[in-house]
Amino acid sequence: MSPATGRPRRIPLRLRSAPVPWERQAPTWRDAKPALIAQALKRAQSRPSGNWYVIGASRGLPPGRTLGVTVGSTEVVAWRDGEGKLRAGPGACPHLGAPLRDSPVRCGTLVCHWHGLALDGGPFAGWEPYPAFDDGVLLWVRLDRLGQEPPSERPYVPARPRVREAVETVYSGVGRCEPEDVVANRLDPWHGAWFHPYSFVDLTVTGTPADRPADDDGFTVDVSFKVAGRLVVPVRARFTAPEPRTVVMHIVEGEGAGSVVETHATPLAPDAQGRPRTAVTEALVAASDRRGFAVARAAAPLLRPLMRASAGRLWRDDLAYAERRWELRDSGRFPG
Repeated sequence: MSPATGRPRRIPLRLRSAPVPWERQAPTWRDAKPALIAQALKRAQSRPSGNWYVIGASRGLPPGRTLGVTVGSTEVVAWRDGEGKLRAGPGACPHLGAPLRDSPVRCGTLVCHWHGLALDGGPFAGWEPYPAFDDGVLLWVRLDRLGQEPPSERPYVPARPRVREAVETVYSGVGRCEPEDVVANRLDPWHGAWFHPYSFVDLTVTGTPADRPADDDGFTVDVSFKVAGRLVVPVRARFTAPEPRTVVMHIVEGEGAGSVVETHATPLAPDAQGRPRTAVTEALVAASDRRGFAVARAAAPLLRPLMRASAGRLWRDDLAYAERRWELRDSGRFPG
């Protein structure tokens, strides 16, 4: 922002005057107190989820396709009916247990490929649908038996820019860990410039839950996104956890103010060795009040793969962080 006018600067890029080598940046380990991160995680886990779980991206399920996923121990199949509405239910056919994720959709009806049993999304022969919700970016399913909380009518979708005014994309990955390990990673903003120096520099945590009243427990960070060489884009971001398996980063000042990055952790079936697995679904919804942003929206089909690749690079590291955290917890060696 321009101090004189309060309006966005014409050019968001900045030239770092004296870049600090990675090994000479200020250590953050004293500020990244394990107890502070643990308390933030505990507060997130105490919030209601309404038993809703993210199962994929809205764009990833066009009409005529099926989506199959096992959330925890619950096999789920999802598809769109003839009006494009999201439908979901148990992933096993009520007839002889065929995997419905492998079955085709015809005119909005899921047709079992073993014997032709047709499901339109309503109850049939003991097959009971699950509540499902498409928020325009992500797909959700409500699993009351798994969540064991009081159910809510809709998931707790974070505030985000309207999709038609933004550029959005979704990254998906899987890690050998539990959802809490993914959430703990995102509630540790201090690791950004050390662990991801190819993307972040000049990171300072300017506010933590310890600095605020109990009802305001976000982390505020001043950080610069690296573009090329000494060119960076400085922003102020705020991290909050609106529910147990979600962490949201809002850009509150700087280029793209109002943009969000949502990280959702969904428990999956364990691997062959019985180790836990978690799906990370990260939604990036970018917006800007610059006139030129209309060009970015027009180029969204080209930008989405680049945005996903950038998120994928970060999550290759962050999943290693989450997996290491789970290994230490599982062996009883986790600090604290």
